[in-house]
Amino acid sequence: MKGRFLITILLFVSLSGFNQNLQLHYDLGKARNGTDRDRGFFTSTVEMFRTDGYGSTFFFIDLDYNGDKGISRGYMEMARNIGYGKFPLQARVEYNGGLLLSDTAKGASIPNAWLFGVNYPVKIGAASLGTYLVYKHIAHNINGPDFQWTINWNYPILKGKFTFNGFFDIWSTDKTGNGKKLVILSEPQLWYNIKPYISIGSEVEVSRNFYFWMSGLRAFPTVALKATFRK
Repeated sequence: MKGRFLITILLFVSLSGFNQNLQLHYDLGKARNGTDRDRGFFTSTVEMFRTDGYGSTFFFIDLDYNGDKGISRGYMEMARNIGYGKFPLQARVEYNGGLLLSDTAKGASIPNAWLFGVNYPVKIGAASLGTYLVYKHIAHNINGPDFQWTINWNYPILKGKFTFNGFFDIWSTDKTGNGKKLVILSEPQLWYNIKPYISIGSEVEVSRNFYFWMSGLRAFPTVALKATFRK
């Protein structure tokens, strides 16, 4: 299972030479109580976004390096937006999934999720915005259907010297037992672009109900380095 997941990662990296970037984040944050966990580890992200005459393709792959022997978690999202001419709405298909690879998790899967719905991209001045609303099928969820609403943005500041980008997600999923809960996750990023291909910056992960062992609203900052590759 671990081998197949890592082979999939290498395949996507090798096929994606357009508007691709590689990020290395150092995750900060200390435990607030006995049920929390310290951060203090590195996360790498491979990310690609490409537009074409039929829509756009996006994926990212996160790897956390807080295991005793190396990688502790691998997670990926892949999405395709399909448009028709100048019609403003696009069809969206997305897949989310991954593995927990720590010594304690022993290769447990992050439940597969398939998302189907509509995407609406818009450009306001130099800012690129997008929002989509989708039905979300999460493996093994039995307490009724789920949905997700997302908004994402990319805004160059001071003629591209800085870049402000990120996303905001809200989705439903099963509670432990009966009923549903809402999960909120946002990851705004601010980058200082030293050169067109190298940037330093920070990300703040803001979440509620994202980690089952954490209650309330949480925020975890990072310091990061990004290399951008364009064909």
